[in-house]
Amino acid sequence: MLQDQVWLATLAGIGAIALGFLYAIARARSPGDGQQVQKRAYAVRRWWFFALLLGGIGATWASLDPFPLPLQYGPDEAPQVVRVVGHQWSWQLSGNRFTAGVPVEFLVTSDDVNHGFAIYGPDGRIVTQTQAMPGYTNRLIRTFSQPGRYRVLCLAYCGVAHHGMAAEFEIVAAEERSRS
Repeated sequence: MLQDQVWLATLAGIGAIALGFLYAIARARSPGDGQQVQKRAYAVRRWWFFALLLGGIGATWASLDPFPLPLQYGPDEAPQVVRVVGHQWSWQLSGNRFTAGVPVEFLVTSDDVNHGFAIYGPDGRIVTQTQAMPGYTNRLIRTFSQPGRYRVLCLAYCGVAHHGMAAEFEIVAAEERSRS
């Protein structure tokens, strides 16, 4: 797993830095020219600075490359597209029945204030979320593997009836969808 590899590389880097410090301390205790030790210490610091800088750039690239957010502009990417509009105090979904195992793209916006668009699974746990904002459409792509009823609730306090802002949709197995 990538996370384990990054953890081991981090530990190796920390160990190498500790060894460098121990080396510098050992050299400073031995008799000799203090300026020579100082020059070596600066050289070691410069080398470690550039090594850590390159390592940080590499780790950043490796961790952000597979970032799971879809591009916010461009053509619809999923075979099932749902337009979602948040209103005080309801959700308007353009569809409410989707096939399991097939990506669903939610295009989420708001007509009035900011809302938190959160999808809860059949077990009551949050599956995913994004923001619904006036004048902006967020794209959220999700592949649901578990058939069942999913609830949409608002996660951002949007007024006095916020607690009742809910909607539902159903995920059905592919075989069931083809029969209906």
